[in-house]
Amino acid sequence: MADRFRITLAQLNPTMGDLAGNAAKACDAWETARDAGADMVAFPEMFITGYNTQDLAMKPAFHRAAMDAVDKLAEDCADGPAIGIGGPWVDDGKLYNAYFILKHGKVAHRVLKHHLPNETVFDEVRIFDSGPLAGPYALNGVRIGSPICEDSWYEDVAETLAETGAEFLLVPNGSPYFRNKLEVRQNLMVARVVETDLPLIYLNLAGAQDDQVFDGGTFALNPGGELALQMPLFDEDIAHVDLVRGDEGWRIEPGAKAHVPDDMEQDYRAMVTALRDYCGKTGFGKVLLGLSGGIDSAIVATIAADALGPENVRCVMLPSEYTSQGSLDDAKQVAENLGCRYDFVPIAESRGAVTNTLAPLFEGRDADITEENIQSRLRGLLLMALSNKFGEMLLTTGNKSEVAVGYATIYGDMAGGYNPIKDMYKTRVFDCCRWRNANHRDWMQAPEGEVIPVSIIDKPPSAELRPDQKDEDSLPPYEVLDGILMLLVDAEASVEDCVRAGYDRDTVKRIEHLLYISEYKRFQSAPGTRLSPRAFWLDRRYPIVNRWRDPS
Repeated sequence: MADRFRITLAQLNPTMGDLAGNAAKACDAWETARDAGADMVAFPEMFITGYNTQDLAMKPAFHRAAMDAVDKLAEDCADGPAIGIGGPWVDDGKLYNAYFILKHGKVAHRVLKHHLPNETVFDEVRIFDSGPLAGPYALNGVRIGSPICEDSWYEDVAETLAETGAEFLLVPNGSPYFRNKLEVRQNLMVARVVETDLPLIYLNLAGAQDDQVFDGGTFALNPGGELALQMPLFDEDIAHVDLVRGDEGWRIEPGAKAHVPDDMEQDYRAMVTALRDYCGKTGFGKVLLGLSGGIDSAIVATIAADALGPENVRCVMLPSEYTSQGSLDDAKQVAENLGCRYDFVPIAESRGAVTNTLAPLFEGRDADITEENIQSRLRGLLLMALSNKFGEMLLTTGNKSEVAVGYATIYGDMAGGYNPIKDMYKTRVFDCCRWRNANHRDWMQAPEGEVIPVSIIDKPPSAELRPDQKDEDSLPPYEVLDGILMLLVDAEASVEDCVRAGYDRDTVKRIEHLLYISEYKRFQSAPGTRLSPRAFWLDRRYPIVNRWRDPS
């Protein structure tokens, strides 16, 4: 019976649907494991397909191709360490989220996910069938239990594995980021370790898929909950872990413990990672955005420059007669500080043409929000023309506060392919700008230092669509708005809950109304980085037509 077991942990970034590419990445990691003398190389949940597959996994041609890719990987990597890799499996007409153990050129064992998540971004109950509670698998005389992601959140799977002879737990995950998620994971896994008295390895994906960011952060715990290994957050990484059997059973030998950054750095890194992978995996090498001189477009430009490199970011100022000199100066300064291309495209002539065209129909009616929205939609039209002509993806720049209450123009400033700050409230955008000015990391491609002028951070927010306009003309102060939204959206609180928290009832009712009537805008909005468990899209799904209002 073996007294030492080496496992190579492959915290890697697959691409959704790229079966051959993901298999090639797995094969490269297997070679690294073989050279290191590993007994096994482990990959995260659904690695062969990418994750979260949503309904794609149910397509017969797709899941058959994925299973074939797993079989071929087993054949290609027959002489060396075993492989643990996630993918779909069909048996007797049922589709499972499976973890395949490959050895000697074939699939030696399959673990089938038992608990299927059916909340937040996950709909696995409608996609997969639940597998049975089962025992461990054996490799080189060692019995290993592999609860798949959600299975590790419950006591029964880990306890069944311990009772049937598992000697350590290897948990493959596709666990997406939200703020403070690593702490949530570690607390849950400590509970599993305490319950089973077994070492546990929590292996997570890296990279991004649509709105979701998989933040890595693979870790290992010894009995008692002692941290033996902490792999870095967000980075692709490979680590070799040794388990040794002693008088008290198996223990993980201490390994590297990567620094865990604070929550602001994690949020910022998530936005950079999400944009980088969204562009890289869809084939866009360059992006553009409307740079208004305001704080939201400034932070989006910075995120884009950090993600793709300043040379791949086009900033476009589209001024009207209401654009202040301060905004003109600030926008140009941001582009220069970042090293991005800066284009100046006035919209006065275009606006005049549209106004003249509509004048006979609008005759006798006072100017109102219609004329304001024409400016925004003209900007969207011109930016989309640049996107089409140069093959650069247009970024939208609306923060979560604006997205929540509809303080954005559909087909105007909402036009675009991706929104990095869609799940970041306005008050946090200010904090994020200050953080980026004060911090620089080696994964940032833009320059260090004060890239966002303090004048942008300090000035009162304004859409500048009419003379002397301020956001607070239409909305409560952002500190108040965000406090109410954090209750109504993130906490699903009632109006009465908000009032008890100190907010004015009439203000809360107005924000609740804006939240509900803006659903149709969010339904048509660009995807954006998920930073919280209540991001708009898959986390929070409300009907567009909805007359209900909280009567409290």
